[in-house]
Amino acid sequence: MIVFDLACDNAHAFEGWFGSSDDFASQQARGLLTCPVCDSAVVAKAPMAPAVPAKGNRAAAASYPVAHEAMPKGFAAAFKALAAAQARALAKSEWVGDRFAAEVRSMHSGETEEKQVHGRATRDDAAALIEEGIAVAPLLVPVQPPEELN
Repeated sequence: MIVFDLACDNAHAFEGWFGSSDDFASQQARGLLTCPVCDSAVVAKAPMAPAVPAKGNRAAAASYPVAHEAMPKGFAAAFKALAAAQARALAKSEWVGDRFAAEVRSMHSGETEEKQVHGRATRDDAAALIEEGIAVAPLLVPVQPPEELN
């Protein structure tokens, strides 16, 4: 069993228990998840803080909620639309991981054929690419590298 913190588009937070991440994705895709407070069918995983147990010889640390207030009305829907637009764009893009800076330089110089790519770059690498006249931009919604997905 796996427990996910979930939230609806009206910022109601609740838990969901699933057999696996695939079970959650399947139920979400089939519209089987609804908010127990308002019955909204727009349900997504909410940010979760990892549960790290205290060492046996130390008192447990206090826990704090991830957010102190509900999201402003409409924010969740706008964020979901932004995330969906980014996902559509990334579906046509190739993940190049830490080779991002080298890949875009190679395309910019004409060594390799141009294509849509996304990956990781340090702040210094991104600044250097922009200084070289290579257009790059950060992703607005963080993505999990394919090799780190479970």
